[in-house]
Amino acid sequence: MRTDSFALRHIGPKESELSEMLSTVGASSLDQLIFETIPDDIRLKSPLKLDKALSENEYAEHIGELAAKNKVFKSYIGLGYHQAIMPAVIQRNVLENPGWYTAYTPYQAEIAQGRLEALLNFQTMIADLTGMELANASLLDESTAAAEAMALLFAVREKDQKKNKVIKFFVSEEVLPQSISLLKTRAIPLGIELVIGDHTEFDFSSEFFGALLQYPGKSGQVFDYSSYVAKCKDAGIKVVVAADILSLIKLESPGHFGVDVVVGTTQRFGIPLGYGGPHAAYFATREEYKRSIPGRIIGVTKDLNGNRALRMALQTREQHIKRDKATSNICTAQVLLAVMAGMYAVYHGPKGLEYIANTVHASAYTLHKKLETLGFKQLNDSYFDTIQIKADAKAIKVLAENNKINFYYPDSETVVIALNETTTIKDLNRIISVFAEIANKAFDKIEELVDGTSITSEVNRKTEFLTNEVFSSYHSETELMRYIKKLERKDLSLNHSMIALGSCTMKLNAASEMLPLSNPQWGNIHPFAPIDQAEGYQIVLKRLEDQLTEITGFAGTSLQPNSGAQGEYAGLMVIRAYHESRGDSKRNICLIPSSAHGTNPASAVMAGMKVVVTKSTKEGNIDLEDLKEKALKHKDNLAALMVTYPSTHGVFESAIKEITQLIHDNGGQVYMDGANMNAQVGLTNPGAIGADVCHLNLHKTFAIPHGGGGPGVGPICVAKQLLPFLPGNPVIKTGGEQAITAISSAPWGSALACLISYGYIKMLGGKGLQKATEYAILNANYIKARLKDHYQTLYSGERGRAAHEMIVDCRPFKNNGIEVVDIAKRLIDYGFHAPTVSFPVAGTLMIEPTESESKAELDRFCDALISIRKEISDSSTEDEVNILKNAPHTMAMLTADTWDFPYSREQAAFPLEYVADNKFWPTVRRVDDAYGDRNLICTCAPIEEYMEA
Repeated sequence: MRTDSFALRHIGPKESELSEMLSTVGASSLDQLIFETIPDDIRLKSPLKLDKALSENEYAEHIGELAAKNKVFKSYIGLGYHQAIMPAVIQRNVLENPGWYTAYTPYQAEIAQGRLEALLNFQTMIADLTGMELANASLLDESTAAAEAMALLFAVREKDQKKNKVIKFFVSEEVLPQSISLLKTRAIPLGIELVIGDHTEFDFSSEFFGALLQYPGKSGQVFDYSSYVAKCKDAGIKVVVAADILSLIKLESPGHFGVDVVVGTTQRFGIPLGYGGPHAAYFATREEYKRSIPGRIIGVTKDLNGNRALRMALQTREQHIKRDKATSNICTAQVLLAVMAGMYAVYHGPKGLEYIANTVHASAYTLHKKLETLGFKQLNDSYFDTIQIKADAKAIKVLAENNKINFYYPDSETVVIALNETTTIKDLNRIISVFAEIANKAFDKIEELVDGTSITSEVNRKTEFLTNEVFSSYHSETELMRYIKKLERKDLSLNHSMIALGSCTMKLNAASEMLPLSNPQWGNIHPFAPIDQAEGYQIVLKRLEDQLTEITGFAGTSLQPNSGAQGEYAGLMVIRAYHESRGDSKRNICLIPSSAHGTNPASAVMAGMKVVVTKSTKEGNIDLEDLKEKALKHKDNLAALMVTYPSTHGVFESAIKEITQLIHDNGGQVYMDGANMNAQVGLTNPGAIGADVCHLNLHKTFAIPHGGGGPGVGPICVAKQLLPFLPGNPVIKTGGEQAITAISSAPWGSALACLISYGYIKMLGGKGLQKATEYAILNANYIKARLKDHYQTLYSGERGRAAHEMIVDCRPFKNNGIEVVDIAKRLIDYGFHAPTVSFPVAGTLMIEPTESESKAELDRFCDALISIRKEISDSSTEDEVNILKNAPHTMAMLTADTWDFPYSREQAAFPLEYVADNKFWPTVRRVDDAYGDRNLICTCAPIEEYMEA
């Protein structure tokens, strides 16, 4: 065995097992299997033009050399990004722990109680600090959250406002520039008119439905918004405040003065800058908007025994069901980062956070006073951590950068300095020395921070926060380490067993790909630092763009979208811009197959398009006749077709080139959803099938871990005609010559996470990537073959093959009184996470094994499903307490004094021999979703309050 081959470590089945697996699937060779799976007319004729694969050791040296090219300056740029200190206990036990980063979205609540509790802590932290009733489990970044808030307030306008077509939204010029850019992107297709100006001169006209304020402002000034908000209320205008999370320790919560939504980022709660991300944004609002809030909410409910349990609540289901009526296309979160930020608050507690905030503020106050003694004027009369200095910005910039310091320079006469948690007295003296040299004056070094404040009593925080016990219990490293481990043990992640989720591609996230994330040479680069300080990043990001462009067969790539949903939206906005550049602004019809993911129609509506649904055939393919009819009917207004390939049904449709040509013939562009790209890489690509743009889920095909529901990266790759419209950024130039405005906050989105995909591609190389795809297809067909005598596969390709996933029909089991959810819960007893349940077809399981699962693990999974099939046969509609209906079985059940079930404890807990060797114990029984939605509790409420609900 070659120990220097990453592909051999990544791909699960041994080459010695290949012949047996091929025999099981009925193929003479891997080539034959691929020939029978993928239509020949879309197969690539030549191998991918990528660099030769590196070994893991070679890659470690390579990525280290690139890291050394980054210049890690002390950045006091601010603008929503501040260097922070990640406690080592959180770095080692969460960020670097596969028990946390390989977990899936907690749809199966019984095996996700740890993550759910960590997210409930996060929500409680946000609700407390913002003073709002309800917070979600995080969003993608601050700018996205601000745009989602605008869309929410637009959706919940009063009846008279809708009747009178009130469409104006006021944005303070103190709002971060990247947020204003993204608001412009979102506002235009929704028909919202942005008015950007000085909030102190706002006239509170009835023509406005909402307003957005920054707290503190982008240059650090702290405004007292209480009277502004009161006047807005009188005028029927709802208010969003984008608030710095650390400042809320010192400043009164926006909820205290009556705002409707509070948004921001939690990056400075111990999360690396990472050249822009990933970071967990937050979104908090009033309970009356609970069914319109974007993203996910974690709520409290009870299990079958009446014990407290957690699960995702409300719109978790609703947004997918609503499709084009959804209030947002966001179906994800930044879970791993939210867990880390929440743990930061747990570790430090309210007193620790007060110490950090007080020190930051005292540092800013001390610097302000010292610079005044040198003759410099400071402009902010009230601030938290950021001061504005009148000075020769050009001269300061040259000298500061010579001293490895970055400030923000909004104009030629102003220097903005945003201090942070890492700022020391030594750092303050370095800053002062720059200004002293410019002023040609000597200065006495600061020895200690000055006692004083610029925060007025009107905005000084008086309300309590983080009073729940969890924030006062784990302040030593030993205590927090054990708490994190306690939660980890409640969750089933990839470090325990296969997670065979169709459409979600839960593959190996190799340690060698993950390790660079802990390197401060990657972590401590500000996204708005001068480009020449980020040479290592620029090399990686450009090469990754080129790699993805080659893999997709397109002409260019933007890494800016930081989730799959953002990628969908970005792709459609680029198509929209292309049509408008040709004078085709009337093209607004988007054709979407009925089998599409719920985010597809939601994204189309957000992009200002009208959704027309096309039918599917009984074989699960796009109904070509129906598509032709609708394409011709709308040919003068056709903007795009959204298609997933291979299809959501796990099939390579042979008519795909005919489909894409039909759209082009009628003036439209083809958007390919890249959710299933893991079945294409090296064998075919979006360019070959005739698509014009696709988004890629780097957290699926390209090995970024799911992290319990985020981070994700969703770059878009485009054909030549769409290149000019790739998204830009208002601070750092990116994108095409006719770039659309921003899609996410940072110029290159979640740049730190992109290192993972870069490493994945570098270590596999072209041959390894193709081999990974082939084995993903082999593994899926192996499961299909092993299950064929026990379960019916709903759809297959024309030659009887699955792509990289398949849909197993569980609807016939209703005759035995068994629902698909019973099978999902029973799999927990066998030590497995359930496949995707009831998507895209109700009553089914969608199974995707990925290439990184071994034959032994595939066999264990198949053995479990075959054993469950026998249990189904032994069940009946009259039997309400059978082994499937009671699943999952907890340790408390198995060790109770009484056992009133018509099957043995051994059957319940150890149904197959392998289970005893590595038993996973769920900590709650089946959860009651309906109870939790009726009694919505989304913070760490006292147990007494929960029991009264």
